[in-house]
Amino acid sequence: MEETKTFIQRTSGLRARDYFGYAMVDAAGCLVYSLVTTLLQKFYTDIFHLSPLFIMIMFIAVRIFDTLNDPVMGRICDTVKPGRGGRYKQWFLYIAVPLAVCSVFMFIKFPWAGEAGNVTATCIYATVTYVLFGMAYTVVQIPYGILASVVTTDVGERNKLSVFRSIGAALGSVPVLLIASFAYAKRTDASGNAVIGENGKAITDMQYGPVITGVIIMAAATMVMLIVSYFLNRERVKTKPRPKEKGALKKALGIVLRDRAFIVLSMAGLLLLAGQMFTQSFYTYLFNDYFHANWMNLVSQFCSYSPMLIFMFILPGMARRRGKKEVTAVGVALAALANLVLFFLRGLDPSVLIWVFLAMNFISGLGLTTLVMQLWAMFTDVVDGIEVCHGMRDDGTSYAMFNFFRKLGGVLAAICVNGALLGMNYKYEKGAVQTLENLKTMYDLATLIPAVLFGIMAVLLFVLYPLSRRKVEELQEKKELKLKENYENNTIEI
Repeated sequence: MEETKTFIQRTSGLRARDYFGYAMVDAAGCLVYSLVTTLLQKFYTDIFHLSPLFIMIMFIAVRIFDTLNDPVMGRICDTVKPGRGGRYKQWFLYIAVPLAVCSVFMFIKFPWAGEAGNVTATCIYATVTYVLFGMAYTVVQIPYGILASVVTTDVGERNKLSVFRSIGAALGSVPVLLIASFAYAKRTDASGNAVIGENGKAITDMQYGPVITGVIIMAAATMVMLIVSYFLNRERVKTKPRPKEKGALKKALGIVLRDRAFIVLSMAGLLLLAGQMFTQSFYTYLFNDYFHANWMNLVSQFCSYSPMLIFMFILPGMARRRGKKEVTAVGVALAALANLVLFFLRGLDPSVLIWVFLAMNFISGLGLTTLVMQLWAMFTDVVDGIEVCHGMRDDGTSYAMFNFFRKLGGVLAAICVNGALLGMNYKYEKGAVQTLENLKTMYDLATLIPAVLFGIMAVLLFVLYPLSRRKVEELQEKKELKLKENYENNTIEI
């Protein structure tokens, strides 16, 4: 019976356990990565009292350094001997404890940290711990990014895996919002009275105790979830180690970087991550200083991610009927429009604007969800296309370069966040108060920057991305022939 099945059928057949286990990896990673995208920037300015200029330079330098690790890790994945459970999932066991430890150390405030006389020591400590976290996180993300291609070869199941990965990421990003919402207390003067800002609202400050407690809990949960996910995931396609040939990496990179679909999707992924990281990080300032409503961190994230509850059931079918390119291009255009509307409504009274802002967050989230939930399925389409056209299946190298572009999105986000803080003349010294003019500029930048980023994404997908629905269907037929060829040549095991 097994021999009568197609090769795609023999390397597919996912069950609930497979989807759950695959999603758990990204949920675990996002528990700690969300600490960086949502909390770390404000922790650096408000607890460590570091300047936005230093943070921007440090983030850019470290993230560029971190991107250089990706091709190395990708090549290791392609060439190292597989473990008992497979080639890629073994790394979840190896890195579970180091990643948890590195996550906690970023937020440890030693007695000298943040004090006026120890700025240099604080800067060095922040840089070193951030570098170590980035290296540990790479060891999770590169193998995980490749895993979908060996878990199943069926395009429909990959679409569902992409949806479940997005759900896992969303669930992993929620706990940090509890910290961002409740780790604040009103600033008081010597008499115990609340300090009032220029806009007539009580000023609140981030508190270290709730932050470090939450970080430790989330890091421990990440460690446990990575270990459990090792046992839940199954690699159905067992690839042989790539030979360590001289110039092989250069050749593989040359093929990948000449592929139009890869470049366009990588640029879209770059801009998507930049927009997400910018809003997650900059909104903590906006909600605290402009709206004086830290509860908005949690509600805004709910508005952005709640569309997944709807799309998780209908998006795979929409993508199959209409095409992933076609659905995602319309979605990101809608997200750009929602943020542009918020920019033009900046003159509304803040008491009214707060509800309009959340409503537009929902619409923006509705649009972005189409790409967030299909990005990884689109990436596997691109990798399949490279293999069919060029005969190359260096999944580790391909994903490493894709992740390289996404990390450049983190660099762009760091520039946007800290450039915006510098542009509005954000006051980061202990006891500082923001002016009304600063706050108006903060709102403008918080809405206009995402509108521009998402608008460019829409143009890339509409105009330049080549893998339409029809092209993907043709690719699936060619992939079956390629699987048969690889199996007969003994380059894969099933």
